[in-house]
Amino acid sequence: MTHTIMIASPLEPEHVATIRETHPSLEVLYDPALLPPTRYTADHKGIDGFTRTHLQQQRWKEMLAEADILWDLPAAEELPLLAKLKWIQTTSTGVGQYVKTMGLAERDILVTTARGVHARPLAEFTFMALLAHWRGLAHLQAEQKAHSWIRSCGPEVAGRRLVIIGAGDLARGCARLAKAFDMHVTAVARDPARSRAHNDLFDAVVPTAQMHQALDSADAVVVTVPHTDATVNLVDAAAFAAMRPGVVFVNIARGTVVDEDALIEACASGKIGFAALDVARVEPLAKESPLWDMKNVLISPHSASTVFSENARITEIFRHNLLCWIDGRMDQMRNVLDKTLLY
Repeated sequence: MTHTIMIASPLEPEHVATIRETHPSLEVLYDPALLPPTRYTADHKGIDGFTRTHLQQQRWKEMLAEADILWDLPAAEELPLLAKLKWIQTTSTGVGQYVKTMGLAERDILVTTARGVHARPLAEFTFMALLAHWRGLAHLQAEQKAHSWIRSCGPEVAGRRLVIIGAGDLARGCARLAKAFDMHVTAVARDPARSRAHNDLFDAVVPTAQMHQALDSADAVVVTVPHTDATVNLVDAAAFAAMRPGVVFVNIARGTVVDEDALIEACASGKIGFAALDVARVEPLAKESPLWDMKNVLISPHSASTVFSENARITEIFRHNLLCWIDGRMDQMRNVLDKTLLY
């Protein structure tokens, strides 16, 4: 039986070749001329304003009609053209809301995600921010610029308390680095009693109902939860009020999880000593947002997870899933999206 895969977003040719080599039953539809030029390595969107010629668009539609497996999510208007579609392997983790909006949650189409691929890069971004703040990078740079050699004393990282809102893969990545720095780690979870392979990385796992109590002890707070109906504005003015003055705040999840007005107020007042934000409620972050010019805020354009090895890792997950799919070992496929929980 032949399985037809369509590469529906930009992907480097070497990874396409790797997918083709997975199994002789696979036919891979890939035409880079039909995909937008990329802006950087592992760019899954490509340049803005890309259009296809009439003939190219005709070929694109033909490929959609042939595919029963898709690399990456299609545009919403393309879904009716995918008559044979049975499975989508996405290139992102937080695709739940997109799946819901497209109506895929009600369709008998399997969706697998890139969960786990971005945990380490996002943890590295988190600790870049924590170390830069706590170990005084800005002060050292200012002193160097002034040619000033004045010895000083500062805080260490060991012994500090990290509260991670979430207990999944992103939390795992952050907790692993935190334990290497001898930090105390508390995770806030929807289901604290759930069995997790990485539970030993947490010193405590508390329910969402106890989040404010946990925040009261935090030296740093990292947001890692997905965007669901239950997490919209989860970190609101009351949550910021529960935090210690001078806390470090990092959001590597989704902008919708945080009340952005409350965040701006907390940064402006100094309640938040330093914030590192990889996401915003509306992206790109509006030019007029006060967050851009705050000295205690670091803005990352939703790129903290994007590293040179990203597509190779997603391809590895896809190849594993392809072999499971071909062999009928559906229960062994990785990262199957729960269409009820949306993650």
